[in-house]
Amino acid sequence: MAKSMLVVSAHSADFVWRAAGAMATVVAGGGVAHVVALSYGERGESGELWKEAGQTEERVKEIRHAEAETAAAALGASFRAFDLGDYPLVLDAAAVDRLTELIRELEPQLILTHAAADPFNPDHAVAHDATVQARQLASGAGVASAFKTIAPPELLLFEPHQPELCGFVPTTFLDITPVWEQKVAAMDAMGAQSYLRQYYSERAEHRANHARRISGRSNIKYAEAFQRELPVVVDAL
Repeated sequence: MAKSMLVVSAHSADFVWRAAGAMATVVAGGGVAHVVALSYGERGESGELWKEAGQTEERVKEIRHAEAETAAAALGASFRAFDLGDYPLVLDAAAVDRLTELIRELEPQLILTHAAADPFNPDHAVAHDATVQARQLASGAGVASAFKTIAPPELLLFEPHQPELCGFVPTTFLDITPVWEQKVAAMDAMGAQSYLRQYYSERAEHRANHARRISGRSNIKYAEAFQRELPVVVDAL
C-alpha cells in the first residue's frame, strides 16, 4: 500500500466523487493523502450556486473552497487550490512548474488524476496532461538530471463520469467498504453538486459487484475503479 498520495483534481469536487475512498484508505493505513484542485469549477460546475440572487464569482470560489476543505478533512487529507480558472482550464508553463514543484515537495508514492480523454469535459484532459508532464519533470523521467528529482510516483487514473466514452478501462479495483462512511461524509460536504451523490454511491456499488466477481470476496460492498497508465515493476509474479 502506498503511504503517500497526491490527487490532482481539475475542479474542487472531482476528487470526492472519484477518489475519496482511496484517500481515506491510505490515511487509515497510516499514510498521508493530499489533494490539489487546479480550479474551483466556479464557472462550469457551480450551477446551483449561481441560482442565488446577487451571486459573485469570488463568493462561489469561497463556498467551493470551504466545501472541499470540509470534504478533505473528512478523509483525513490536506487540501490546497491553485485557482487557475475553469472552462477553460489552462495550465501554462508557470502553472505546470508550480505543479511540478508541489510534486517534488510532497514526494508522493502515488498520484491519482483524470483520464486522458473526456468528450464532455474539456478541463479533465488538461488536468491529465499537466499531471503527466509534471510527474515526468519532478522525477526526471527516472534518470539523473541537472535539477532535483524524486523517485517516480506510481500513476493511476480515476474513473470518469462516463467511463465507456472516455476510453477508461479499469485495471484496479479498490475495496472502500471499510471507509465508506468517510466517503459519504465527503460527498455530503459538496453542497454545490449534491445531485452527484446518488450517482457515485450507485457507481461504488456497481464497481463492488465487479470486484466481488473478480476476487471472490463476498464482503466487498463498495469499490472504486482505477486505470493504470504505466506498467508496474515487481520482484515476483
